[in-house]
Amino acid sequence: MIVGTVKEIKNHEYRVGLTPESVHELTAHGHEVLVETGAGDGIGAHDALYEKAGARIVATAAEIFASAEMIVKVKEPQPGERAMLRAGQILYTYLHLAPDPDQTRDLIASGAVCIAYETVTDDQGGLPLLKPMSQVAGRMSIQAGATALEKAHGGRGVLLGGVPGVLPAKVAVIGGGVVGFNAAQMAAGLGADVTILDRSPQVLERLGMYFEARAKTRFSNRANLADCVADADLVIGAVLIPGAAAPKLVSADMLKSMKKGAVLVDVAIDQGGCFETSHATTHADPTYIVDGIVHYCVANMPGAVARTSTYALNNVTLPHALRIADLGWKDALRSDPHLLAGLNVWDGKITYGAVADALGLDHVSAAQAVA
Repeated sequence: MIVGTVKEIKNHEYRVGLTPESVHELTAHGHEVLVETGAGDGIGAHDALYEKAGARIVATAAEIFASAEMIVKVKEPQPGERAMLRAGQILYTYLHLAPDPDQTRDLIASGAVCIAYETVTDDQGGLPLLKPMSQVAGRMSIQAGATALEKAHGGRGVLLGGVPGVLPAKVAVIGGGVVGFNAAQMAAGLGADVTILDRSPQVLERLGMYFEARAKTRFSNRANLADCVADADLVIGAVLIPGAAAPKLVSADMLKSMKKGAVLVDVAIDQGGCFETSHATTHADPTYIVDGIVHYCVANMPGAVARTSTYALNNVTLPHALRIADLGWKDALRSDPHLLAGLNVWDGKITYGAVADALGLDHVSAAQAVA
């Protein structure tokens, strides 16, 4: 199979779909790999490293879209990239379609086979291709929140861990999954006063056993959530419904109860965000203020630590990329129900129910696509 990876063009996105090491694995399996010149510069992997791994360096993304049978990316294709997709071509990347009707419409029109990292599953019911980026984003959310809390960035002027004689900042983490756990881990490590909210008794028990006295847990209902948000200096939104739009848990009215200069970090922004007042921002202009509350809503947070993120991502995406290239997409998906769960768009049809429901569109089952 001819496999291509292009330079990411989303604002301040430095990750790349394939590392030189991944290219080496693909070429060892007999596949041809095309890499756009400069695609790996953001992680310190220059063209010579890709050539040494067996890739052919190509001058433009257009040439790769025209030749490759499978495109491996990191972020969702931008409008110009979507226009270059063709019927039957495989797109393997993060998509996050539920809050993005324009992208969904373009992918349907393209006729491409679109496999989304964020809906591939595993035997434990987890999302293994989303997990490493969730780990990165959870940890980064505390760094970003700590910076936004500084007075020069519009925040309250509060140090997360405090100092002797001065209380630490109060951090509320909404959601105890991968993002929430990693955020709480970082915040507690810095000495903040951390409360984690979740609706699952099992999750709360697990978190309580792990953190012991270093973080508090609280059942997430309307009253408890409102109380924690009002009391917090920093709120981390870390909720996820696989493939679907994130629920709006913090309303615009709740901002009126918060301390002026408090910070909201919406890690769920890829799926539309879990704060009513959230809208996607970029690393170039990461924050804005609503009712005196600082909002950080960068939709590609892990792109700021591109080298760490790219290698963590390739560790989990490469095995499936090899399977697709070796077997072809239909046989690869037929033989692996977890990879089949990643199919979101095929032959002009949506194949993931949560995406169709979020956008009010019809869909067919992924199983029907590979029948």
